[in-house]
Amino acid sequence: KLIVVLGHTKCGAMMGATQTMLNAQKAAGGGAAPAKKTTLDTLLHGLAPVTQKAQGQLAHGASAEEIGAHAVKVNVFAGMEKLLNYSAPIREKVKSGEVQLHGAVYDIVTGKVNFLGELPEMKAVLANADKGLGA
Repeated sequence: KLIVVLGHTKCGAMMGATQTMLNAQKAAGGGAAPAKKTTLDTLLHGLAPVTQKAQGQLAHGASAEEIGAHAVKVNVFAGMEKLLNYSAPIREKVKSGEVQLHGAVYDIVTGKVNFLGELPEMKAVLANADKGLGA
């Protein structure tokens, strides 16, 4: 039995969240007053931790496109972590080996799916979730 958390390439939400993050960093770095937030900025705010983590995992000066593309993978892993933290039935089945949880990214150009495997921090996430320390 397998649960797949599937992201996709060229994700508009990830690109929008990346651009929102970069705009905020630029405004903060230049001492400029932050631009008025749009409704879209507000909606994308929840993805800020994902885009920040993606940026931090790449070389300094990575482009918005590179960050956005990497953020897709980071978001898949974040979704897997949330499933384990917030769903006791899934968490228990993964722990027992009854179910496997894997991430993947669908390439919207080629139609191919790139499987990312299990959550790299699976053991720590499961241990913390059991202690009530998840998310």
